[in-house]
Amino acid sequence: MSAADLGPQRIVCLTEETTEWLYLLGQSHRIVGISGYTVRPRRAREEKPKVSAFLSARIDRILELRPDCVFGFSDLQADIAAELIRAGVQVTVFNQRSVEEILSMLYQVAAMVGCAEEGQRWIAQTRGRLEGIREQVRALQAQGHRRPRVFFEEWDEPHISGIRWVSELLAIAGGDDVFPELAQQALGKDRIIADGAEIVRRNPDIVIGSWCGKKFRPEKVAARAGWEGVSAVRDAQLFEIKSADILQPGPAALTDGVAQLHRIVSDWMVRHG
Repeated sequence: MSAADLGPQRIVCLTEETTEWLYLLGQSHRIVGISGYTVRPRRAREEKPKVSAFLSARIDRILELRPDCVFGFSDLQADIAAELIRAGVQVTVFNQRSVEEILSMLYQVAAMVGCAEEGQRWIAQTRGRLEGIREQVRALQAQGHRRPRVFFEEWDEPHISGIRWVSELLAIAGGDDVFPELAQQALGKDRIIADGAEIVRRNPDIVIGSWCGKKFRPEKVAARAGWEGVSAVRDAQLFEIKSADILQPGPAALTDGVAQLHRIVSDWMVRHG
């Protein structure tokens, strides 16, 4: 019996990152259910039953699919996990918050489905791409270009920022998070910026919005009271990165997400000595 045969054969993925990863590993045939929020890869939406949102799930539908493993993410899915465990289902809930923890999660999933070597190769290639971005940033700095101050806004009302993996990827991409202290807080409620004037005081050069699936409105940001003097508003440096590309703690953030961060930041650096 092979290593692949020993791993789970009928997997439900309650979040997008494990779905995308299993597709990348060529193991999509193991997936029997996915989150309704899944957009990567797009074909998954056409091929797999949607059995959950993020904070809720159709437990009866999941049980009908007879999964031998369910993958979830974070404390926010603890209640779903508990209900499935009580029903006798094996559940693995990851809680990755940093770039290294994302890579660790990817390796663990790859090993579980008998693809440890493939997973290691992808991780090594990804580390190489991230180091390549760091080198490009170092080259720009050596030419006298300064790093921009960046405000990454996960939600607008109230203002939420500071997801750890985003802050780390932003640093790799050449930007300095204007709220670095928030990256140490795992829970969204602890990353709320109660005083919006503090964002103005920290005067970001760039604002990047990713409003958890809601369309980012740069004109709405520019019209905020007291923001007319913020450098990012004055210089029209207001950008969106889709949530699926950066708020997913999996392959997307480490590929398309960081690439978009780097493009925005490096364009700014080239224009500013």
